[in-house]
Amino acid sequence: MKKKAVALKYDSTKDKAPKVTAKGEGKKAQKIIEIAKLNNVTIKKDEDLVELLAKVELDKEIPPQMYKAIAEIFHFIYTTTRKDD
Repeated sequence: MKKKAVALKYDSTKDKAPKVTAKGEGKKAQKIIEIAKLNNVTIKKDEDLVELLAKVELDKEIPPQMYKAIAEIFHFIYTTTRKDD
């Protein structure tokens, strides 16, 4: 099974919900992960969620059905980053 990755971006001043900004599998997924690590972006592994997010078109907001799952991810990222402070 090839590695898959999806990148999200959320700007609360412009967006109603997070947007899918990059997605891919194999070498493209590895590049997305590499760029995230270089920019100190927190990475959360969740294969099921990646499968769902991969179906969202690039530069489109996630659908409302995914809000709860993404909120949990953002909470994870926030608490992980806060521990490093």
